Amino acid sequence: MELRVLRYFLTVAREGSITGAADFLHVTQPTLSRQLKDLEQELGKKLFIRSSHSIILTDDGMLLRKRAEEIIEMVDKLEAEFYSMEDTIGGDVYIGGGETDAMRQIARVAKELQLRYPNIRYHLYSGNSDDVTERIDKGLLDFGILIQPADLSKYNYINIPAKDVWGVIMRKDSPLAIKDTIIAADLLNVPVICSRQAIKQTFSKNEFADWFGEDFYKLNVVTTYNLAYNAAIMVEEGIGYAITLDKIVNTSSDSNLCFRPLEPRLESGLNIVWKKHQSFSVAADMFLKAIQAKF
Repeated sequence: MELRVLRYFLTVAREGSITGAADFLHVTQPTLSRQLKDLEQELGKKLFIRSSHSIILTDDGMLLRKRAEEIIEMVDKLEAEFYSMEDTIGGDVYIGGGETDAMRQIARVAKELQLRYPNIRYHLYSGNSDDVTERIDKGLLDFGILIQPADLSKYNYINIPAKDVWGVIMRKDSPLAIKDTIIAADLLNVPVICSRQAIKQTFSKNEFADWFGEDFYKLNVVTTYNLAYNAAIMVEEGIGYAITLDKIVNTSSDSNLCFRPLEPRLESGLNIVWKKHQSFSVAADMFLKAIQAKF
């Protein structure tokens, strides 16, 4: 299976037609069609449903698209790493993480390093713990920022000297907005918007379940989310109250939203992690040394 053919396949999947993909790739339509037919024969699977004007991916085609994107991304990353192995220190550092104000500390380290080595570039990926660790395991990310609790058994890690405070985002005209803090009983009779990571039973210790106590399963969870920006929009539109971290949603004086911390106070620590026995690019290794020196 050639990388060139995988790139052809991804272009056809993106453009939605052989004609559009052939124009983009500067190849003839018969050449492109033959390459795709050979790919289907090689895999023994039908990848497209063809019509007169467009193509639609089959389930097997969707799977190949996901895997091909990962393969091409890995190849591009590898080429960039070897390209950076020159006298001038530079290259790419890939960092993933959830939404957290602790990213400011990572950004400050990156800024200090950039002043010394301006040819280092950073690529950020936002996602929850599952998204980030999957990409670390596949080699698509160098580092991940994980909000506790998280399974760190497979990784080397450093504690980030910061704590995220949990609370509730609500409209300023909401009945609970008059309170300074939110207790568990306040949330039992209102629609709740909650992080999927926070409510899933993956870890032996679930801080949210412990905080809510025996009433945890009585929560009326009307929406789940993995990133808070869209959750905040749902709150603005009156869908419910979002349980989230402080400082990642705009709750300033010009916003319609406000934040109220949980009582008793609930905080989560953070770790920056990387694979054990990881072979880093020059740029990623410099970033790791800077993180270790800082924290």
